[in-house]
Amino acid sequence: MNTAEELQKEIEKKFLCPEKFTKEIERMVSSRDDLNYITAITEYCEINGIDIESITKLISSSLKDRIKTDATRLNFIKRTSKSRLPW
Repeated sequence: MNTAEELQKEIEKKFLCPEKFTKEIERMVSSRDDLNYITAITEYCEINGIDIESITKLISSSLKDRIKTDATRLNFIKRTSKSRLPW
């Protein structure tokens, strides 16, 4: 592997995109029965030293739907069709 390829792989490891972030959160949730999406995101940010308010652009629409489902189930938001997450 040449230096350019190695550099590209290192860059991809360090910088997140919505797809990578979603996959990582999905992996965390599927590996533990006691973990929901909201907690997984919080833990991910704590482990990686990321400010939780800075990840809004990393949350894909499918992940938003799963977060909304968790929030509704946990009674964080009302069970109406108009319930919206703050972002």
